[in-house]
Amino acid sequence: MKSILPATIIALTLLSCGNNSKSSAQKTTDQEKESQNLPPVETEKANTDFQPAFEGQTRISGVKTSTAYETKIITKSLDEPWGITELPDARLLITENEGYMRIVNPENGKISEKIQGIPEVDNRGQGGLLGLTLSPDFEEDHMIYWVFSEKVEDGNHTAVAKGKLSEDEKKLENVKIIYRASPTYDGKLHYGGRVIFDKKGNLFVSIGERSDKVTRVKAQDLNTSFGKIIHITTEGKPVDGNPFINKDEARPEIYSYGHRNPQGLAFHPETGELWSNEFGPRGGDELNLIEAGNNYGWPVITYGIEYRGDKIGDPVIQQKEGMEQPVYYWDPVLSPSGMTFYVSDQIPEWKNNLFIAGLSSQHIARLVIENNKVIGEERLLEDEDERFRDITQSKNGALFTITDSGKLYKISKK
Repeated sequence: MKSILPATIIALTLLSCGNNSKSSAQKTTDQEKESQNLPPVETEKANTDFQPAFEGQTRISGVKTSTAYETKIITKSLDEPWGITELPDARLLITENEGYMRIVNPENGKISEKIQGIPEVDNRGQGGLLGLTLSPDFEEDHMIYWVFSEKVEDGNHTAVAKGKLSEDEKKLENVKIIYRASPTYDGKLHYGGRVIFDKKGNLFVSIGERSDKVTRVKAQDLNTSFGKIIHITTEGKPVDGNPFINKDEARPEIYSYGHRNPQGLAFHPETGELWSNEFGPRGGDELNLIEAGNNYGWPVITYGIEYRGDKIGDPVIQQKEGMEQPVYYWDPVLSPSGMTFYVSDQIPEWKNNLFIAGLSSQHIARLVIENNKVIGEERLLEDEDERFRDITQSKNGALFTITDSGKLYKISKK
């Protein structure tokens, strides 16, 4: 018996370890299951009784991040920040609505002095200094590209400019306005305002339809810039191969049309496809997969209504042949602004998820996308009581987001 006992103990120990291992694996599986297929995150009543065009187009199942992450306020001292991007050395370059840029050190929250040299902006209403992006060769050429509402004698318009960041980082040099949306309009709403580079070194820019009833119809007019996503070179010229480049009565820089106020642009990290979000009216905020030459419907089709409650369109319709359906829409609204796809391995379950900064909704929306359909939605930072304006991912896997009140948040794995 004495000689058998140790072997018995070893066998029992191994069996016990095996059972514990199975139990641990089961717990992980259960945890993953619990984070999926939750009730939709939206519980408020919709503004309309419009029916979606397909299952999962709105109010998809909720999901919950199982990886432990933390949020930290880096600074509270920005002045109405609008756009954010990461510099090669991991500092953050941020636009401020009044017409300046700042550099923030995310390690200590130190904010640079105002970067000077930016053309005057018209910051009435939703105007001002808007989105920005860095040249793909920024480490060599120090070039920055940005969007702003340019004030002119008879109104204003969305404009795109470029300039070189000086060696001392105090000013922009050789500034040039490369594109002006037309026609000029004396309003203060819906400028669009995002700009990103494609893989060939050309720019995509989102432009709003300026909101008013007399201008919104121009989102369907190919001879104006209103309500368009345009595709231009770094000199502001139409990109060869644009869908309307040889069409009569169409502006050759137009890539897609029928947009309301698109404030988010991002490329899917695996497919390379261009995605955009845009403000709806009262309900009907949209997430769209952008394809060359397509018409996204505003103001002919929409899942929203006027702010005062009137229905939009004559007839009132949500679907029409030749007009694209949103991949996803929100009612009540998200008020979507800047967005980014998550490409880091730091939080694996976030890989290729889309993160959208929400304004009136006061949260960051995380969308799980598979086969160009949204299959899950989560809300982050919804207890912060902040209007989130833009979001970007750093090279080390952290997300940085800015708020209208002047805060810079860092979201990272614990």
